[in-house]
Amino acid sequence: MSSRRTAKVAQAIRQVVSSAILFELRDPRVKNVTVLQAEVAGDLRTAKIFVSILGDEKTEQLSMKGLEAARGWIQSRIADELDLRLTPVLTFVVDYGIKKSIEVSKLLRELHPPVEGEDPIEELTEMETEEDEEPADEEE
Repeated sequence: MSSRRTAKVAQAIRQVVSSAILFELRDPRVKNVTVLQAEVAGDLRTAKIFVSILGDEKTEQLSMKGLEAARGWIQSRIADELDLRLTPVLTFVVDYGIKKSIEVSKLLRELHPPVEGEDPIEELTEMETEEDEEPADEEE
């Protein structure tokens, strides 16, 4: 099976799982869950769903228990939406990338707090335009 087909199936599964969790899942334990990515095995029998859960450790554990409890229902949604011979068995994996990037951002702000009246975005755009406007060598 081609990796292109696997990537398309993974994208479709991510979409179905994401909309099912966001709009249809009624489990109160599942809060602040974002589906980031889906990885599907080459034989399409298993799929890993990478999720980010905002909140503390307790919220994360509750949300994961809720997702595991709803796994069969979510798999049935995939079976209803996608025309696949086999419905992949889902496993949910917490991806800490977003939490880590937020922590790094906070640490950077603590190390170099912005000065009042200073706009870091404006400074970056000024630096980029200065680089673009560098005079070229005038050799004729």
